[in-house]
Amino acid sequence: MSGQPHTPPARVGDVLALILGTDQDWLPLPDRLCAECVRRLDVDGAGLILINDQDNLGIVAVTEGPAARIEELQFATGEGPCVDAARTGRPVLQPDLHDTAVARWPGFGVEVLTTDVRAIFAFPLQIGAIRIGVLDLCRDAPGHLTQAQLSDALTLAEAATLILLQLQDRPHGDGVHPMIDSVDNHAIVHQATGMIAIQLGVSLAESLLRLRAHAYASELSMAAIAADVVNRKTRFDDSEGGTSLPHEQ
Repeated sequence: MSGQPHTPPARVGDVLALILGTDQDWLPLPDRLCAECVRRLDVDGAGLILINDQDNLGIVAVTEGPAARIEELQFATGEGPCVDAARTGRPVLQPDLHDTAVARWPGFGVEVLTTDVRAIFAFPLQIGAIRIGVLDLCRDAPGHLTQAQLSDALTLAEAATLILLQLQDRPHGDGVHPMIDSVDNHAIVHQATGMIAIQLGVSLAESLLRLRAHAYASELSMAAIAADVVNRKTRFDDSEGGTSLPHEQ
């Protein structure tokens, strides 16, 4: 795979535009994102994993072959690069599993040595302090990601985060596709989530759920509700409606 042509550095908007514009529109967006990871990063497999507050993991998408086996092993043993990345919120880069896997993850390590995978790179997906999931990349040959590949992997991880958030939001109307629009809305959702957490005295994860639920009930996008929160046009509370205008306080 090292003979692949050079690919320009990835940007989140470009990545989203590329996977949205693919002629493989029969594939779900998470699967298209995993395919783009394989194409761009010189890896042999990719998986997109969801995580909740109880560290329970669920596969959203995974490429065929050894990558699927790797995800099964991590879930079965409760350990591995994906699990550590999810728990710590930091990338876990393992360029040679034969050197490190057994010592670091006894259960997973013994099993992974029976597969063809030699390297795994796991990137946490999160918005602020809220953990959403992990992007897992694997290679059949040992070796580090290049600096350019690492930079692209981080960009693809951000794109994966936006995809997972958008899939839990309602579809938008005409105009800019909501996946592209999410690039600009990411920051305002993050800011509003923090404000709602303070207003309700709940965790960031709970405040994000409240924001998403209100967006669904009102048939508005998360970004629209978040903008109203940030601009102090809407305040979350424990009333029957769940929100109120500032002057109603």
